[in-house]
Amino acid sequence: MVNSIAWLILLAFLIFVEIVTLGLTTIWFAGGALVAFIVSLFYDNLLLEIILFLVISLVLLFFTRPIVKKYFNSTRTKTNYEAVIGKEALVTATIDNINATGWAVVDGLEWSARSVDGDIIEKGTKVIVKSISGVKLMVSTKKEG
Repeated sequence: MVNSIAWLILLAFLIFVEIVTLGLTTIWFAGGALVAFIVSLFYDNLLLEIILFLVISLVLLFFTRPIVKKYFNSTRTKTNYEAVIGKEALVTATIDNINATGWAVVDGLEWSARSVDGDIIEKGTKVIVKSISGVKLMVSTKKEG
């Protein structure tokens, strides 16, 4: 009976955290806690309950999370930095990592820029935004890599 109460408290806590955060973070473990709670009502075996909690939680996490994220998180708008990754930019001031110089324009906005591979990239060159480091675009003249 003590195990049942503990699993019920854990279940309530995990659901509360999920409601507060709405981040699809703890709902998978709440499913595991629910199964462990139900099993604890019929069997008094803490090891079995813990194993079931872990297995069910991991199965839910790995097999249902991608599907749920696809359908419930599909309207999420990318932030500015996420939206520019993979886009083409135009170098407006020569990019030189050693001298810490370089600027590029992407989507009409000017960003400080650095070369991913350390090459000097001349003004007027078209580059691909590979990532963002702090407030700097990390760019490359190569399409892949």
